[in-house]
Amino acid sequence: MNSAAPTLSQQYLRSRMGKVCVAIIGSTAIEMVDRASEAIRDSPFLEFRLDYLEKPLAALPKLKQFLADNSVVTAIATCRRAPNGGKFKGTIPAELEVLQKAAAAGFHLMDLELQTAEAIQESDLEKLRARGAALIISWHDFQTTKDLDGIFERIRPYEPEFIKIVGTAKSLADNVVMMHFLERSGDMANMIGLCMGDQGVISRVLAIRAGSVFTFAAATRGEETAPGQIDARTLTDTYRIGQIDTATRVYGVVGNPIKHSLSPLMLNTAFHRETVNAVYLALQTNKLTDLLTVVREVPLSGLSVTMPLKQEVLKHLENMDPVSAQVGACNTIVRAHDGKLYGFNTDVGGIVRPLEKRLSLPGAKVLVLGAGGAARAAVFGLVNKGAEVVILNRTPQAAQKLAREAKAKTIRREQVAKSTFDVIVNATAVGMHGVKPQHILEPKEINARLVFDLVYNPVETPLLHMARQKGIAVVTGVEMFVQQGARQFEIWTGKRAPEEEMLRVVVHALRQRAEATAADH
Repeated sequence: MNSAAPTLSQQYLRSRMGKVCVAIIGSTAIEMVDRASEAIRDSPFLEFRLDYLEKPLAALPKLKQFLADNSVVTAIATCRRAPNGGKFKGTIPAELEVLQKAAAAGFHLMDLELQTAEAIQESDLEKLRARGAALIISWHDFQTTKDLDGIFERIRPYEPEFIKIVGTAKSLADNVVMMHFLERSGDMANMIGLCMGDQGVISRVLAIRAGSVFTFAAATRGEETAPGQIDARTLTDTYRIGQIDTATRVYGVVGNPIKHSLSPLMLNTAFHRETVNAVYLALQTNKLTDLLTVVREVPLSGLSVTMPLKQEVLKHLENMDPVSAQVGACNTIVRAHDGKLYGFNTDVGGIVRPLEKRLSLPGAKVLVLGAGGAARAAVFGLVNKGAEVVILNRTPQAAQKLAREAKAKTIRREQVAKSTFDVIVNATAVGMHGVKPQHILEPKEINARLVFDLVYNPVETPLLHMARQKGIAVVTGVEMFVQQGARQFEIWTGKRAPEEEMLRVVVHALRQRAEATAADH
């Protein structure tokens, strides 16, 4: 289909667009204008989700005035119908009327779903394009990421200025499928492509490098218009999406759950501070095969490994440091130029170093709570330093197995209240935000000089609170978290880690989360 309509030139539009388009929502025109006014301080490229409005047509005069007053803004009008994943409950003719009038009101681009384009007459489409706004024809799959080339071939005959294809990542490898597709199709059309969902973060950050003209962001957290959408400030400030290029090395934290990890904030801050051309992503999976595909195909330069993969990953390493071999768990991976993987364990140092600053470990009596990956790092690290370690675990068999391997001892729960220790280390998830139960010990059982909780979110765990009430000195999990992250940074870059800056941003973020949680209650 060749349209003679005087649409805005692709070159002109691309020169006005940023790499991030901020989605604006609201139930009224006033709400939308307020949010848009806030958003343009950081990005003048906005998508107005007209389908979120109760009365889209009634809102257009106010939006027209906003665009007239803010000529720097480049605006997309979207009025996605409910059957295609939007909120507009009207008919197809009603959707077309909204988009036509939006174009007349000064919007630069119209987003039309492929399903609508296929359901209308060619003359309807010509009428829509005659308004002069550029056309995006889009496809959204809320279930999978598949047949991207087939969808592309369905859209191409309409000759839109931009083609937008969005899938849903059910695995990390789906992002690779999307990025390979963008690399293939980017020379044939102005492509916009990404994967939705918690596992789609790779494509949201790296799709531009693969050939997407831009990516989408939420105006603020809580205003996401698609699953897994990242807020604009995080995309620009944390991930520094504007500076990612073909030379940017990609790192990530892998595990499940990973959504609330502060590792991306901490490590991206460190990369920025030390001018390292790298980006660090949250990679949610519990399947090693999925991870290894991404390591190979993206490719990834290094990884922070969390549960449940710390032990399973060992058999895929070319080599590992003695600590990883001894502990039987690896939390840090380096991918060499030949693609081979090398493992390190920085958890041990993250636990031992904060304690060494505060007391002499040889001969110190230490109670370690737990027998999982973090507990293994604590037990082996402390035994290696000459401490006398006893283990308390919910499952006695796991504690006994670890004690045998590490030359430590176990203790029964009823003995804890009668014993005194130099240090108590909590290496379980008890006390972590969202984890129940909240208490692992009773106040009468906390008899120590020092209590160290490896949980870092929240900073003040129930265990630390009880210890403080008894006048016992504490070490927060934030210190361990930053220490292990700093060592990872140094392994990957060969540079000294900016520990103070890493600590500052983590503490600030945790305070903000605590305040938000308190406000919700």
